[in-house]
Amino acid sequence: MKIGVIHKYRKHLPVTDKTPVITLQEGSTPLLRVENIEKEFNFPFQLYLKYEGVNPTGSFKDRGMTVAISKAVEKGCEYVICASTGNTSASAAAYASKAKLKALVVIPEGSIALGKLSQAMIHGAKVVAIKGNFDDALKIVREICEKYPVELVNSLNPNRIEGQKTAAFEIVDALGRAPDFHAMPVGNAGNITAYWKGYKEYCAIRPVMMGFQAAKSAPIVEGHPIKKPETIATAIRIGNPASWKKAEAARDESGGLIDKVTDDEILSAYKALAELEGIFVEPASASTLAGLIKYNKKSYFKKATKETIVVGVLTGHGLKDPDRAIKSCFQPEIVEATTAKVCRAFDL
Repeated sequence: MKIGVIHKYRKHLPVTDKTPVITLQEGSTPLLRVENIEKEFNFPFQLYLKYEGVNPTGSFKDRGMTVAISKAVEKGCEYVICASTGNTSASAAAYASKAKLKALVVIPEGSIALGKLSQAMIHGAKVVAIKGNFDDALKIVREICEKYPVELVNSLNPNRIEGQKTAAFEIVDALGRAPDFHAMPVGNAGNITAYWKGYKEYCAIRPVMMGFQAAKSAPIVEGHPIKKPETIATAIRIGNPASWKKAEAARDESGGLIDKVTDDEILSAYKALAELEGIFVEPASASTLAGLIKYNKKSYFKKATKETIVVGVLTGHGLKDPDRAIKSCFQPEIVEATTAKVCRAFDL
């Protein structure tokens, strides 16, 4: 039975006996060996993917939200607030409803996948869209928190990072050791910060961290904020990451890298995951595989052997953005309702 990350890793988290545990039984997500992908792209290593899309609201955000919302209830908060490109709002709204708190959400107008927006709304959050981007939204919610008794539940809240680090614990528990390399998407950069924190706390030998941003939303790679970030991977469409410096620290301390991948590379990896492994992810998740393919072609893993273990994170489920999936595929052929016509369409 799944018990949620606070109960599972209580001694590693900032909770006490006085902390009410608000959980939807998040965590314990699959770590999948993807041998078809390994063969298709000639990877010289074992590749495992941590499928965070099967968390209760469909993304990794639930790990941090259980801790953030539990601590907010402990403090006696009535309101929580977040800026979001989608997944944070869905998670915040769900956990706030469980805790009987009021969730306030600020989003960039027209930049949120409907699968995510629908979650925030159905859970009862008050959603306001602004004529600006995520970075503008985050600035506004931070200012609101300075003026009103509202708890911020973006990854600037350290309790979010504490919860998210548990995914690193689960990986080590499943493998019996840390992987040699760990690859993941980078948007607001809280997740790479959290994984590195988790590895540092849980094991002595740690992985090389590899983070990947979308090419036109790659402020860390470019070395400066991006005023108008663009990418089909909406979850990482962020021009000025809140955890920028901590992400660089994770990169540098691990001897790793943060680089960028194009939208075409992301879409190719997105379809490969679905067609070769039966794994449906939101586009941002596919930047993980896109980055590994790119670096394998550059012979980055030339010293790897079949004993080398690489773990990649798939941050969100594909149903978060069904429109992208439909746009990426051939549309159904429409024929008359006869067996003969259907068989002809199937080339049988």
